[in-house]
Amino acid sequence: MKYIKLAIVIFTISLLSSCEDVEGEFLEAPAQSTLNESVIFSTFDLAKGAVDGILEPMGQTNSYRGRFLPYYGFNTDAEWNYNSDEANNPTGELMIYDAEPTNSQMNTENNAWAQMYLGIERANICIKGLRSFGNTDVNEDLGQLLGEALTYRAVYYADLMKAWGDVPARFEPITPETLYLPKTNRDEIYKRLLDDLAEASELVAWPNENSLTTSVERVNKAFVKSLRARLAMVASGFQQYPDGVRRSNDPELSVTNMYTLALREADTVITSGRVQLSSSFETLWRNYNEEVLSAGRESLWEIPFAAGRGRMLFSFAIRHRGVDQHTGQARGGIAGPLPNLFYDYDEDDLRRDITCIPYQWGIPIDGFAKQELVGLNTWYFGKYRYEWMNRYVTSTNDDGVNKIYMRYAEVLLIAAEAANELQGPGAAAPYLKEVRRRAFPSALQAQKVDGYVDNLNSQQAMFDAIVQENKFEFTGEAERKQNLIRWNLLGENLREAKVKLGNLQTRSGEYADVPTTVYFRYAEDNETLEIYGLNRGETQQPGPEFSAFDWTTLTDVEVNSLFKEGVDPDDRQFWPIWQTFIDGSNGQLTNDYGY
Repeated sequence: MKYIKLAIVIFTISLLSSCEDVEGEFLEAPAQSTLNESVIFSTFDLAKGAVDGILEPMGQTNSYRGRFLPYYGFNTDAEWNYNSDEANNPTGELMIYDAEPTNSQMNTENNAWAQMYLGIERANICIKGLRSFGNTDVNEDLGQLLGEALTYRAVYYADLMKAWGDVPARFEPITPETLYLPKTNRDEIYKRLLDDLAEASELVAWPNENSLTTSVERVNKAFVKSLRARLAMVASGFQQYPDGVRRSNDPELSVTNMYTLALREADTVITSGRVQLSSSFETLWRNYNEEVLSAGRESLWEIPFAAGRGRMLFSFAIRHRGVDQHTGQARGGIAGPLPNLFYDYDEDDLRRDITCIPYQWGIPIDGFAKQELVGLNTWYFGKYRYEWMNRYVTSTNDDGVNKIYMRYAEVLLIAAEAANELQGPGAAAPYLKEVRRRAFPSALQAQKVDGYVDNLNSQQAMFDAIVQENKFEFTGEAERKQNLIRWNLLGENLREAKVKLGNLQTRSGEYADVPTTVYFRYAEDNETLEIYGLNRGETQQPGPEFSAFDWTTLTDVEVNSLFKEGVDPDDRQFWPIWQTFIDGSNGQLTNDYGY
């Protein structure tokens, strides 16, 4: 069944150890349990309900659903949030590297920070119970659940560190002695997560290997190994520590050790044959919007949302200005690709016209809306589309579409990056070619796949190409920011992006041949735009049936809104811990990084 289920039993289990106080922490409290832990965690259906409950906090309004997923990951050299150019906008401040601990969007006691720790506490209870009573060495189904609980806990911690850096670490259910904890060096947390995921990968099955791994809404071995590879790359990468931006000083997290681990895990997934790229980039995203959940495809694991939870399309879909033939929800479009990104793609790259959309759905007349051009300054992510769904969304503020947490294309690019570092560009080439092969028509692959990749003759050239490929593949999926951080390219690429936006605005430099007028007409269905003039050099009026549209709308304020003037994004790689959690920490938590 497609939803995050909070089984009644999870409340029972939680009461064995804790209850939630007003600060979002957990306090020990005596309580009567209707079931004994030994019964719950030795009985598959009861234990499954408890493990499912680990994910329930993700669906809360101020958690992943309405705060973390819509806001984390902006702004980058590929995407921005449309609140960024509004002065003193609390949402915009989260994007422009100017967030304060008292930010009104985030400084609430039920926010993502608290919900993540609620999920971790539930995971800790399940892990302890399954280890104690599940006989997981013999009972494979309960072993699968233990692997899921270990993985879900790793997901929560990975996202906490992605957003906040060093955070408190708790790997056992809360006791009075561990109620208030200081921050733990993230290196120690990463090492623990890598060990946990190694264990989990031995417990969970491959996609479709058993009845528990037939859906991407449940954890499988391909995802666990891929997540372990991702975390190894992050743990060894550059990131802001209290003493500056650097790699880890821990020899266990050296580039050689971590890239070797990442390449081994990625290769295991690749050679397993258990997952694969979608046949085309468009098919991938049509399947996503159609909510195809069968495992063994490109999506490795998805955060599962009920129809009344989740805001992926509500936040990121092509904008719909009203209730129309495609959606009963007039939303989408809070963010989009940078205007220059469309022109940075190779014109033959099939990902471009899926990723970068220059139109919205206008105000409907009698329930019928047409596509209409918006302007050079406003593009939308075409990966998210109400019009590609198989159901009609009627909720006012949720769409129920899952979040793809990781997909197979990332595994291939992790393998390419690790192989390049350890063995050189020749070893990286096959992985990069596989990703690019899907991006170009077969007639052009000899030149734009094989020729392009074979010409990357140095480690630096290959690395630069992998950085670009990640951008063209993942824009709009909240992957870019953390990758720029670990590559030590966040500040550099954001500053370069501002220059690019300025050049596009003035039609100078690399954007001198971008048209200043585009032309449009409607197809026979009277709703779909046919556009001429988006591509470089398309400057001739295509015919009297086409209408002209100004393509110069990009202001100085917008160009400069990518990050706050006078701020170095590398000094603000993480959000501050919100003040309510500082105040409720009994003096244990403080903010670093100049907050």
